[in-house]
Amino acid sequence: MPTNAPAAAAFADATASDGSLRRFLHGLPGIDPVGLEARAASLGTRSIKTSAKAYAIDLAISMIDLTTLEGADTPGKVRALAAKAVHPDPTDRTTPHTAAVCVYPDMVASAKEVLKGSDVKVASVATAFPAGRAALPVKLADVRDAVEAGADEIDMVIDRGAFLAGHYLKVYEEIAAVRAECGDRARLKVIFETGELSTYDNIRRASWLGMMAGADFIKTSTGKVAVNATPANTLVLLEAVRDFRAQTGIQVGVKPAGGIRSTKDAVKFLVLVNETVGADWLDNHWFRFGASSLLNDLLMQRQKLATGRYSGPDYVTVD
Repeated sequence: MPTNAPAAAAFADATASDGSLRRFLHGLPGIDPVGLEARAASLGTRSIKTSAKAYAIDLAISMIDLTTLEGADTPGKVRALAAKAVHPDPTDRTTPHTAAVCVYPDMVASAKEVLKGSDVKVASVATAFPAGRAALPVKLADVRDAVEAGADEIDMVIDRGAFLAGHYLKVYEEIAAVRAECGDRARLKVIFETGELSTYDNIRRASWLGMMAGADFIKTSTGKVAVNATPANTLVLLEAVRDFRAQTGIQVGVKPAGGIRSTKDAVKFLVLVNETVGADWLDNHWFRFGASSLLNDLLMQRQKLATGRYSGPDYVTVD
């Protein structure tokens, strides 16, 4: 399974010390918040034809990391969610499967049991999710447990406290250590918790930091704070992966997560992807939605397009 570990070698000079890394990150172009938010808002007003909407709905379904990250999760709940990921609409087998099921490390085996033989991946949060407040050996053990249980993807959280205190090298080294722990067995998604990073400039710096350390995906949020994925903060991530590929030739995926609940919202994000980075990112290898309730709305809208009427409230399962 290819990973982006070569990114680390490309920035050996910039990551040689705290000082050099700070100079590099603070030398990135600044972001005009008003201009950024205006562009994100304008792209969200684009209208699409019915045929394009049908395509967008199926594409969005195929990009979902169907997620349950609750203390009350049980093996039975995870197995049911995994079955839904494979066949989101049991009455219509033309419905695409989701990209992955995302669970805690101790639930990976339960998800894997159902998903064996399918193309649906098992993603697992790790590194003391969602706060990221643990010693590095504990974080690496968390990752190791998930990978050994069969996780195909690891969603790690950065130490936001260290980042905001300016300890960029510490954050870089933790991401690189997790990247090494994943090896060739799992792709790595790095979560920044953009709602806690205060500024768009910080989000851009975190994006580059994650990619330089070898992230396969960069991800907005855990879904556990007040401000999660927004068009504006996702636009920052998209511009970062575009510029990173232009400089290095390495492509990195993007995953907005948290707060994306409706088909209308999902389509807005797909337009954002198409207009910012283009068709190269318009598949589930490079773009994901971290969501739980989004799938149900997509299924309801899909049936509306097929039949001309909305389904009753019992048409989809409540996860």
